[in-house]
Amino acid sequence: MKRKAIFLYFEVEGSKETMASNFWTSTHYKELKDPEEINVVHPLDAQRGISVEDFRLIKLHMSNYISKLAQHIKIRQRVVATAVTYMRRVYTRKSLTEYEPRLVAPTCLYLACKAEESVVHAKILVFYIKKLYADEKFRYEIKDILEMEMKVLEALNFYLVVFHPYRSLPE
Repeated sequence: MKRKAIFLYFEVEGSKETMASNFWTSTHYKELKDPEEINVVHPLDAQRGISVEDFRLIKLHMSNYISKLAQHIKIRQRVVATAVTYMRRVYTRKSLTEYEPRLVAPTCLYLACKAEESVVHAKILVFYIKKLYADEKFRYEIKDILEMEMKVLEALNFYLVVFHPYRSLPE
């Protein structure tokens, strides 16, 4: 039985090219934002008194949360970088009050594991969350992560491609 490689394609001015072939023509490049656009507090968050510095600290804390969780589960660094990228993309479009960061962070890790073909089951993720954090604010069930997964996908506009230097560094 032969295995076939599957390539994803996108249209570039009428010609088909592989998705990862050219970063400069990719949607990833077209959606890059300036630092001034990234560190903007959503109006709903501003109403609740969240400043730009608070927003940056929350993103940093959630990035560390993803990293700590990934270390215990033994997930590759590339997957962690993808998860952090997803989380940051979500919060360039959505409010912290709309999507709970303590739930979005592990959901982004779960989604990144799928996207980077390093599958971790949701029950394992929930097990380590409960093991690492005794605080009730971090207690989520499998159904919570699976429900948030769809919301995160919608916030990302179902675009999961992330360009990282990790693939080219070892080569």
